Order: sequence, then structure tokens, then C-alpha cells
Amino acid sequence: MDVTLKDLLDAGVHFGHQTKRWNPRSKAFVFDHRQGISVIDLTITYDALEKACKFVEETVAEGGNVLLVGTKRQAQEIIRETAAATNMPFCANRWMGGTLTNFQTIKRSIAKYKRYQEMESSGALAKLPSKEESAIKREMARMHRNFEGLVDMPDMPSVMFVVDVHHEDIAVAEATRIKIPVVAIVDTNSDPGPIKYPIPGNDDAVKSIRIIVDCLLESITEGLAQRETRRVSAGMQDVRNLSVQQFAVGTVPAGQRDIINPADNAAPVAEVAPVAVPAPAPVVEPAPPAPEAAKIPAPEVAKIPAPVKPAAAPASPEPEAAPEEPTKEEEPK
Repeated sequence: MDVTLKDLLDAGVHFGHQTKRWNPRSKAFVFDHRQGISVIDLTITYDALEKACKFVEETVAEGGNVLLVGTKRQAQEIIRETAAATNMPFCANRWMGGTLTNFQTIKRSIAKYKRYQEMESSGALAKLPSKEESAIKREMARMHRNFEGLVDMPDMPSVMFVVDVHHEDIAVAEATRIKIPVVAIVDTNSDPGPIKYPIPGNDDAVKSIRIIVDCLLESITEGLAQRETRRVSAGMQDVRNLSVQQFAVGTVPAGQRDIINPADNAAPVAEVAPVAVPAPAPVVEPAPPAPEAAKIPAPEVAKIPAPVKPAAAPASPEPEAAPEEPTKEEEPK
């Protein structure tokens, strides 16, 4: 929270109502009464604002939503801007009695309003008779005032933020009845008893309302960022827990495939047929060793040294062959 006590003082958060309109139950956060005006203790306001912002941030981070309620003229535009920036439901025109305690009936009315909107966008409304068309348009205008910010609220809110508890007493009573925690700006003419997280402050000045709502806007934004971080972390953890066989066979959901490899979003993961694993070969146990008695030592063979070859004598030159004598012819007998 980037707000200081001086910022609250400059915005006029410390100005309360006239003393004649003072509620004695707000005595705990009233600093003094001066010149007929009740003065609010800003140190209590700062601590209460910090506590309320932390609660809203944790609730939004866990997946909850905040219903913003401010139907008085000074708060209407501020509530609309905050709801548009955070995509939260709001009520800025008129609080419909039973919005929370009779929520099922409100949901049916919202469904009817959505059906009229579809007829208008598709051109089916213009094909009806003019009298019936005019009646439906008048009903749509009334529904728009009542359900302007509740069209996209699918379920009950987790927290309700209220500007001016005294002005929105019906909304506070309904939230208290169904045990929805309320965070509200409480002035000196209001009863802080039913409020779980009261923020003492001036609820009539635009500057005072805006500085408190801006702190709430910052908390909601931080809560949404934490919610997204937790969602991504949970998805990555689920992907890590998948076995390799599941991913190879192709049983991984498409959303988790995108988390594993975002570059393959356009092409699906090809399915691979499981590979058949051959059965292991039977293990053959070795034969037991022979007993000691059956072992006969082999006779030792005497080692005979190898004979020494005599050195070869130098080769003598061969004598020249004598010339052959001429042979005598045999005489006849």
C-alpha cells in the first residue's frame, strides 16, 4: 500500500459528520469534536485500511471475487472505473432487494436480460410487432439499471465492498445474513458493528472515496497476479507428475501439452505405439563344483633344459672339379 498518513490528511479522510448526526457506536475511531464536526483518527484509519487491503488481496488470490457497491452520486463513477479495471461485479445504480438473499431469482432475471440482448443483436427483436418491441426495450432499460454490473457474476461474491454503510444498509444486512464478509468505509454517522473490516473515513467527499478505493484496486490487482502465478505453477506441477509412458502413448491432455512445449500448440503431439518388451531369458544355474576327494593332482613334469645348438663353422670354399678324362670306346669282343 503506497498511501501515507499525509496522503489521507490531504484527501480529507479525517472529516466526519456534524456532531448532531454522530453515532455513539463510532466513538472508538473519533479523535475529537471541533467546531461542531467530528474528527476521525487517521492512525486508526491507516491500520484498518492496511488490514482490509491484505484481506482482500488474499481472498482474490485464492480465487474469490469482490462485489463493489456504491450507489451514491459521489461514488458511482469511481466504482464503475474500479470494476472495469479489475473485471469484478459491481452495483452503482440501485441495490435490488434480495440480490444476495434471493440470488436464484436474480439469476433468472439476468438470464432473461441476456436473452433480450441476443434478440437485439441478431435482429430478431426488430421483426416483432412495434408495440411488443417497445415493451421489451422499456423492460431492457429497466433491467440495465438494475443488473448493469451483475450480468457477469455467476455465483455469490466472496467479499463485498461498500461505500457509505448508512446509505447501503439493505446491502449490508443481506451480506451479514448470509455471512459474507463486508469491507466498508464507515463515517461517524454509521454503525461499524456489522462490518468485519471497517475503514473509518469520510464517505461524502470524492477525493476521500477515491484514495481508499485506489488502495483497494491495488490489492485486487495484486491478488489477481498471485492467482495467475499459482495457476501456472499448479499446471506445471501436474505436468511434471505425468509419467513418461503416458506422454509417449498420447494420453496427456492438450492443455498440459501446451504447457510442456508452447511452440507445438499448432500441431498435436503424435501418438507413438507402445513398444513390446521381450520376455527375459531363463537363468541357467551353474553345476555345483566337484568334491575335494575327486580331485587328483596332475604329476609334475620335470623341466628339461633345451639343447644348445653348436655354432656353425665357417663355410670352406669348394674345390674345383677335376677335368674329366676322355672315355675310351669299348673294343668289340
